[in-house]
Amino acid sequence: MAKRLQVVLNKDVTKLGKRGDVVDVAPGYARNYLVPQGFGVFATAGVLRQVEQRRAKEAERLAGLLEDAKSRKTALQTINNFVIRKQLGEDQAIFGTVTTQDVVEVIKASAGLDVERQAIELPEIKKIGTYKAQIKLHAEVTAEVSIEVAPL
Repeated sequence: MAKRLQVVLNKDVTKLGKRGDVVDVAPGYARNYLVPQGFGVFATAGVLRQVEQRRAKEAERLAGLLEDAKSRKTALQTINNFVIRKQLGEDQAIFGTVTTQDVVEVIKASAGLDVERQAIELPEIKKIGTYKAQIKLHAEVTAEVSIEVAPL
């Protein structure tokens, strides 16, 4: 059986690995497909050092994003109670419904924070009252805020 070679992937390769991964492959697969197509380079000491430096920078960047999300969660929970005013109909029912876009606008106005509409999870709101909304700021950070729906 032939010796396996280590290759550092430049692009994601299905069923093999993601960009930056160091994988063991057959010599023919590396020489005839991965390297000529630009999917990978042979793993040398210098290339492996570059891979480690990239991983360290990426870990630093991800840690910065996590800290930013935690500070935004603190800011949201400090204010916590956001008021949305809607026109009322019969039985304390509001005209229309409260959407995630309404929540984004009230957070932007009150806290000055930009939150993505897709990151907000709202219960169905059809009457005035206080509701809890979940805002996913990061894969590991979720903030819970109160949304008060009040008459106009």
